[in-house]
Amino acid sequence: MASESKGWHARGYLPHFDSPERVQHIVFRTAGSLPAQAGDMKPDAWNAALDRSQAGRRLADPAAAGIVEGAMLHFQAQRYRLLAWCVMPNHVHAVIEQVEGYPLGRVVSAWKGYAARRINVLQGRSGPFWASDYFDRYMRDATQLERAIAYVENNPVAAGLAARPEDWPFSSARLRRGDAREDARGP
Repeated sequence: MASESKGWHARGYLPHFDSPERVQHIVFRTAGSLPAQAGDMKPDAWNAALDRSQAGRRLADPAAAGIVEGAMLHFQAQRYRLLAWCVMPNHVHAVIEQVEGYPLGRVVSAWKGYAARRINVLQGRSGPFWASDYFDRYMRDATQLERAIAYVENNPVAAGLAARPEDWPFSSARLRRGDAREDARGP
């Protein structure tokens, strides 16, 4: 099968790197969660601004956060290997290993499309749910991967939403205490 991956490319204002068997840290956010000038921010400033933002907090609803988590878990191990994740009130972090035949853009688009449709119905709303683009950073070595996973799982603590990473209900950190959801469903 020929690779559908695009290597380096741009969608909107963010550069992306798409390659099978590459591990990526992905961040996508709800529409309206950051001001328009956020595109000029460095990635670390972008993430910090999301943690502080009170806008676009549609994922603060546990049912909505569960839909996003379920979408990510649904094709885990078939279309990607999900290594860590965290659903925050206005954005999502995921660390995945890409699989041949499933380009990163298509994976993220599937998560966002499925979740947006379900959450809009749940919340009785219509229109855009997610900001159009997403951020990704490929992991260059094991140390960077360990740091990314720790960052993702510690995000609720850093944002003041939980005392310990495993206390956040929509994160891979809770699996370390054996609290995996058996009923997660996705697309």
